[in-house]
This record gives sequence, structure tokens and C-alpha cells, in this order.
Amino acid sequence: MTDASRSRRFHPASLDAVNFLLADVRGALGPFLNVFLVTQQGWSQSAVGVMTMVSGLVGLMAQTPAGAAIDATTAKRAVMVATLVVLAAGTGVIYAWPDFWPVLVANSVLAAVGDVLGPAVAALTLGLFARQQLAARMGRNAAWDHAGNVFIALVAGAVGRVFDQRSVFLLGPAFAILAIVAVLSIPGPAIDHQRAKGADGHEAGDGPPAWRTPAWRTPAWRTVVGCRPLMVFSFCALLFHFANAPLLPLVGQKLAAANPAWATALMSACIIAAQLVMLPVALFSGWRADRWGRKPLLLVGFAILPIRAVLYTLSDDSAWLVAVQLLDGVGAGIHGALTPLVAADLMRGTGRYNLALGVIATVQGVGAAVSGLAAGVLIDHFGYRLTFLALGAAAAVALATLAATFPETASGPETASGKNGCAA
Repeated sequence: MTDASRSRRFHPASLDAVNFLLADVRGALGPFLNVFLVTQQGWSQSAVGVMTMVSGLVGLMAQTPAGAAIDATTAKRAVMVATLVVLAAGTGVIYAWPDFWPVLVANSVLAAVGDVLGPAVAALTLGLFARQQLAARMGRNAAWDHAGNVFIALVAGAVGRVFDQRSVFLLGPAFAILAIVAVLSIPGPAIDHQRAKGADGHEAGDGPPAWRTPAWRTPAWRTVVGCRPLMVFSFCALLFHFANAPLLPLVGQKLAAANPAWATALMSACIIAAQLVMLPVALFSGWRADRWGRKPLLLVGFAILPIRAVLYTLSDDSAWLVAVQLLDGVGAGIHGALTPLVAADLMRGTGRYNLALGVIATVQGVGAAVSGLAAGVLIDHFGYRLTFLALGAAAAVALATLAATFPETASGPETASGKNGCAA
């Protein structure tokens, strides 16, 4: 089937809706869970840290195999539908039984299946759009994701204020049903499954990366692990998420402690503030990624994180904390838009795109899971200020590593990747 005939059957609005609604499904749980458990259920910081670490570790164990499975399957839509059904059930369990063991088990199951959605959406995008459209489309995906996060934060804030924090978790099943409808609105025949796993090869005139032997001669794991730039990026992503993952929940806890009646509304304000910035940043990153290259934009995104962590230590004023959260929109907006694009650059022609995304997501999950426990223990013993500074130090190491060792990966005529980094 030609690209033209595929395009006539597929409407980009369907993929827009998928990104928007998946953000609603995930956002109905997200940072609201930690705040609810601490402020309403009386959990200690350490207990929340244990729950976060265990569920994170379970999720990361499943992430890389899930990426490999997405590469292998042509039933990507069915995988997403099954994942959404499990997410709806798990969120319902948390609403019904918000005690330690039910929450631990449910959140672990959610973590195990939930991270499938990011690589699956990236695979659909790769299979639905031509290579020259990919950078802009990845930015558009991220923008719709952020728009969904803004929407669910507004809805969750209203529900939490009118009813209670616990009622927020009922939003998960409702939006999961809508997301299933959106996924099924994408015609299966419109997806090029070879391109969806990065097995489409190079355009005329492109040379193969110097580190890569032909994909058919290289085992799957060796193809991914043998890509030094991918390993460098994965390490930087691990540190980025180690530093970033606890920041919003910790700020939410500070806001909730100072303003218990407005806990959910203030958390929503933090999320909305960041997501409103992420939306244009994601679009801009996708628009400029081919012309400027990936690395300059990534350096800006990584540089924002240590600055943000330090700024949180300067004041406990609610307005200040919400204002600093705006910076998360720049850092996370760039990182989220460019990560699938970097993986596509490095894995092109190997057929291991989703496996590479799974590896990146796994190490990001390691960072987030470990930092949840580390942050909880640090706060219990040393307080918020030292915890923020320690997280900022980890972010600074990620920035320095990225600047010193990661090459440009774009292959456009206005970037230098043809001479540096992976490309020959």
C-alpha cells in the first residue's frame, strides 16, 4: 500500500485524540496519588517512597520487553486497548481500597502496563508518517499530550474541590473508555509496521552509522547496547528523571501542608502552569529540531532542571512555588518531544526502534523509582531544602554528561551529524 493510499484512510486528528486522551488517563492518577496518600490517608513519606519504588521497579522490568514486543507485533492497537482496560481497573482499585497493600499492588500493575503506551504511540507515529514529517509530528504529539494534561488537571482540580481528592481516581476509567474509541479510530491498514519499528532503512544518499552492522546480522540486544550514543543518552535520561520525578509531588506536599483545603486545586495549578508552557515548547522543539539539531535543544531542557531545583529552596510561598513550576514546562517539554525522535535517529534501519525506546524508558523508570524512596528518606531525616539541592546536583551531572559526550543525531543538511556522532 502506498503512502498516499494510507494517508487517505488515516486522519491525523485520530492520533491527536489518542495523545490527548492518554494524557487524561495517566493524569487522573499521576501526582494526585502521592498528595492524597500523605494528606488524606496519613501515609508517611517513607511509605510513599516504598510504594513508588516498588511500583517503579515492577514497571521498569516490563518496559524493555514491552518495547521488543511492540517491534514484533502488528496488533499495536489491540495492545493499547488491553493496556487501557487494565489501567481503568487499577485506578478503580485505588479508589475503592486506598490501603497500603491494595494500592501497592494496583500501582505496580499500572506501572507494568502503563509505560507501554508511550512506545506504542511513538511506533504508530513512525508507521503513519513519512520520515521527513516525523520531527514536526513528534512535537505535535507532545503538544496534544500536554493539552490533555492541562485539561485533566482542570477537571481533577474541580472534582477534588467539589467532592474530595479520592473522587479524582474515578476519572481514570472514564477517560480510558474514550481513549479506546480514539485508538480504534486509527485504521489498522494505514500503519506501516516495517517503518513503525525503524526497519525502513535510509533515504537515498544517507550513509549507515559507523557503529552499526547490518540489522539482520546483529542480535537485537547487541544492536541497542552497541549504540554508544543511545547508552549515553539513556544514562543522562536516568539522571534527568531521578532529579525530576520527585519535584512536583514534593512541591504538592508543601502546598497541601500549608493549604490543606486547597490541596488538589493547588496541585492542579502546578500541573497546569507547567503544561501550558510545555505545549508551545513541544511544538517549537519539533519545528526547529531538524534545522537546529537535537543536541542544542536538549541542552536547554537539561539546563533548566538544576536551576528549578535550586529555586524551590528560596521560598515556601505558594505563588513562588507555582511560578517556579513553570520552568518544568521548558525542560520536560523539550525532553518529551525529542526523546522518541533521538531514538528514531539512532535506530533507523535496525528494526529495533521500540526496543530502544523501551531501554530508555526502563532507565528513566529506574531513576524515577529510586528517587522516590531517596527523596522520601532525605525529607524524613533532613527536610525539603537539602532534598531539593541533592536532586539539583544529580540534574547538573546529567547536563554535563550530555554536553561532553552526546553527539548530534539529526541528519538534515543544516546539521553537522553527517560528520559527527553516529553518522558516517
